[in-house]
Amino acid sequence: MPREVKLNELTDLLGEASYPLSAEMVQSKFGDVTLVYADGSEPMSEVLDRIESEQFDSAEDVQTSIFNAVPVEGVGEPGQSEGEG
Repeated sequence: MPREVKLNELTDLLGEASYPLSAEMVQSKFGDVTLVYADGSEPMSEVLDRIESEQFDSAEDVQTSIFNAVPVEGVGEPGQSEGEG
C-alpha cells in the first residue's frame, strides 16, 4: 500500500531501516512512498532516481541526499515550516 510522508516526517521513516544500504535497497524499501511537499507531492522513487550515491551509511545520509534532490518549491516559502500549507 502506498505511503505518504511529509518531509518533516522523513527522519522517522528512514530510521526504520538498518544501514548501510545500497541505493538499490533504498529504492526497494522506500520506492512506494510519496513525498508530500508544501506545494504538491512526488513519488520518492523519482527523487531517489536523481541521487547519484551508490550506498548510504545512515538514515541521515539518505535524508540529506533526498533534501538536496527535492525541488526548492517543495519546501515552501522561506521561513515556512516543512509540511505546512
